[in-house]
Amino acid sequence: MTVLVAGGAGFIGSHLCDRLVQRGHRVICVDNLYTGRLDNVRPLLNHPDFVFIEHDVRDRLVVAEPVERVYNLACAASPRHYQNDPIGTMNTCVVGAHNLLELAREKSARILQASTSEVYGDPEQHPQREDYVGHVNPIGPRACYDEGKRAAETLFFDYHRLYGLPIKVARIFNTYGPRMLENDGRVVSNFIVQALRNEPITIYGDGSQTRSFCYVDDLLFGLELLMESPLTVTGPCNLGNPQEVTICDIARLILAQTESASTLDFRPLPIDDPKRRRPVIDRALELLGWRPRAPLDAGLRATIGYFAMKLSAPEDGMRAAAKDTRDRPPRCTPRLAAATTSDSLVH
Repeated sequence: MTVLVAGGAGFIGSHLCDRLVQRGHRVICVDNLYTGRLDNVRPLLNHPDFVFIEHDVRDRLVVAEPVERVYNLACAASPRHYQNDPIGTMNTCVVGAHNLLELAREKSARILQASTSEVYGDPEQHPQREDYVGHVNPIGPRACYDEGKRAAETLFFDYHRLYGLPIKVARIFNTYGPRMLENDGRVVSNFIVQALRNEPITIYGDGSQTRSFCYVDDLLFGLELLMESPLTVTGPCNLGNPQEVTICDIARLILAQTESASTLDFRPLPIDDPKRRRPVIDRALELLGWRPRAPLDAGLRATIGYFAMKLSAPEDGMRAAAKDTRDRPPRCTPRLAAATTSDSLVH
């Protein structure tokens, strides 16, 4: 098949492009490189079944060839980045989703929306099931992303009801692994980089708030299963790890694995930051046969290894990677060499 991946140069999207090419599909990777990095897909750029297009999904996308599948992963996912341009974030979520839905409708393609656990807000129900409607502040600093993703889900289901468009909606919980940005403000990447540099580990709040961390390989398998599930399975479907850990616990685990001399630096909790987050994955287990399998300690070792390599590279690696996000390729870059992925822990 020909598969279009919007946000395909990002953390999750680039791994998805790798897997799809390896499975023999033709992949059209679309990304505006706001938080995506060309380095993430550079090994694919000469592959005969890969095309990179630098494009912002807020603008209408024209694709001449047939497309059978569309994955919408196009949006900055970390508070630091999506709050930097809140209006752009909202437009990416809503206008971008609309443009991709129109493309899928034109191509008679199946389309998957990468939604988020943020649609639940700071939840009053714990753990979170898909039928929970959420507790979101519509005027807070996180609303551009939270409400944008909620509105995108609305669009997806309206297109399904009005036009019979085959849709899939995945609600992604905290995901980690190689290719995360070092400066995205997320828990795992922040802690690992700070630990490797022996800098204080920044913990917001008292560290008792919880998250559920899913390794990227597990998530990708869930996304693929959802996309190829029967048409009657539309979602929303939680994809995440139901193992709940505190922020302090994850910090101590990373400190132990890195043998870092870093100390813990406690800061005030940001506005509307969720206190607890854990998915109920019964729907994914029943309909897809999916559950995460990568142990947290093994996933962290792989992620720490990635960041350690980046930090030891010339120019500190990290600054070079950050610079790469500003290096714009031509609007349509030729193909790629050989598909590669991170060291897979599962599947």
